[in-house]
Amino acid sequence: MKAMILAAGRGERLRPLTDETPKPLIKVAGKSLIEYHLENLAHAGFRDIIINTAWLAEKIHQQLGDGASYGVSIRYSDEGTALETAGGIIKALPLLGDDPFVVVNGDTWCDYDFSKLPELKPGKQAHLLLVDNPDHNPAGDFALENGLIRKTGSTMYTFSGIGIYTPAFFANQPEGALPLAPIIRSKSDNDMVSGEYHLGRWTDVGTVERLDKLEMSLTS
Repeated sequence: MKAMILAAGRGERLRPLTDETPKPLIKVAGKSLIEYHLENLAHAGFRDIIINTAWLAEKIHQQLGDGASYGVSIRYSDEGTALETAGGIIKALPLLGDDPFVVVNGDTWCDYDFSKLPELKPGKQAHLLLVDNPDHNPAGDFALENGLIRKTGSTMYTFSGIGIYTPAFFANQPEGALPLAPIIRSKSDNDMVSGEYHLGRWTDVGTVERLDKLEMSLTS
């Protein structure tokens, strides 16, 4: 199975750190965010990695190269101008192939073991990893009901940015900038999206405060 790491965003809320450093290359506990993902994916047996880039793309290329030093093979999907989550995945579909693939947000930190990702069940086009709601997203994103993603429910969770998708999930979607959440909600209405709850550690490193908090938790 191939994996895609989303690394095209500008990181406005992390400025001025991201003025000269792309957000996935921001370091925490001595290692860049994207390196944690590369090492975790490699440890789980993933070898073919696609990374989309836009803001300061050349620095990501220079830092990660072809991936050999991480035990993987990296190919890049350069966007020029960031295409949002779904738009970036759609542009990279020719690199991702015909089989299901994993997508990981490059600006998060998570202790999830990627080797535990399940195979998609028949009739399912995606599988999402959900986590407890952080302070900055108290209302959550989706509910989980009998292993299926729902738009609402008695208990809401936050989407971790880690998921499995089939190419069919993105069929008939327009090219260009496109968010992912509306597609998930539409597909969930037809029971096409399964999910699981991750009890472990996860951080959306979207602000300097969250970055500092993660640094403390990893070094203390």
